[in-house]
Amino acid sequence: MLLHDKQTDSLVEILDLQSLFNPVQNTVKGSSQAGQEEQSPKEFAKDSLNFPSGENLPRCWIDANYRKAH
Repeated sequence: MLLHDKQTDSLVEILDLQSLFNPVQNTVKGSSQAGQEEQSPKEFAKDSLNFPSGENLPRCWIDANYRKAH
């Protein structure tokens, strides 16, 4: 899955979908697609990622208390 890194304005290939879907994990392992060669995997903060369309990640992926009213 490819997501957009808001800080670097590049695409990130998410390597661990389970951590992406887990709302208690704040980071996810991915590989930046910037440049001509794929970069080494590193941790990305979920709050700095969104979909390439500009949509935010679903709240249930980033907030463990998403069922509680705010």
